[in-house]
Amino acid sequence: MRRLVLAAIALFGAFLTPALAQQPQRSECLAMANAAPRVMPVAFRQAAAAAEVEITYAGHSTYYIDTPGGLRIATDYSGAYQVGRLPDVVTMNRAHSTHYTLFPDRRIPNVLHGWSEDGKPAIVSQRIGDTFIRNVTTDIRRYYGDDAGADMIRDGNSIFIFEAAGLCIGHLGHLHHKLDDSHFAQIGRLDIVMVPIDGTYTMSLEGISEITKRLRASVVLPMHRFATPLDDFMRRIGQQFEIDRRIERSFRMSRDTLPTKPTVIILDGV
Repeated sequence: MRRLVLAAIALFGAFLTPALAQQPQRSECLAMANAAPRVMPVAFRQAAAAAEVEITYAGHSTYYIDTPGGLRIATDYSGAYQVGRLPDVVTMNRAHSTHYTLFPDRRIPNVLHGWSEDGKPAIVSQRIGDTFIRNVTTDIRRYYGDDAGADMIRDGNSIFIFEAAGLCIGHLGHLHHKLDDSHFAQIGRLDIVMVPIDGTYTMSLEGISEITKRLRASVVLPMHRFATPLDDFMRRIGQQFEIDRRIERSFRMSRDTLPTKPTVIILDGV
């Protein structure tokens, strides 16, 4: 009888394990965005202070994120902007060839596309090392000469969100349009957001400024900068944002060291 019971449990487990593996991963950033504020014990806050990420601006729209667990992530990776060792994870958007490559270094173990080849939205929701990575799809403009008969490619790009060290870090990618309520709901809370401010190739400065204000991130990292007057961007997002211009190309941040007032950090060490 005991053997029959053990066999039944083993059989049940064999069916249950794949089902659990297919369950969507949990986003702490979405959970925290929807939850009421909680009081955390002082001892917990002190322990969390040691968990930092290092963020490095490599150029264009490529930032490197180094996590406490040693994971290295590169955003909008084309291979053109290298800083130190190869990343363990790269995310890509295909609006232009400067934001992706179809031939990344084979030593990069995790290559995440912000688009899908089958016409369906790309779905990224996975834990790699100490980081949970997910995406929110957006539409992109078509190339000139594309005769598919529509102005935009639906779900052609992605906003990527990286959850590491208790921080929610968003990369808006090559964003071409305003975000609606469903986009903001899917994004959830962001502590750090990387924002394209060119005002032409992506979207207007007015449009990206409105998105930046609504996201209410503690740290804003401009990218796709080109010759955009920073003063123009700062004027549009309002006086509630501080500006912190640094000669370095990297900084470290934890939950405890987030600025108390929303701050635009400019890394000029590229």
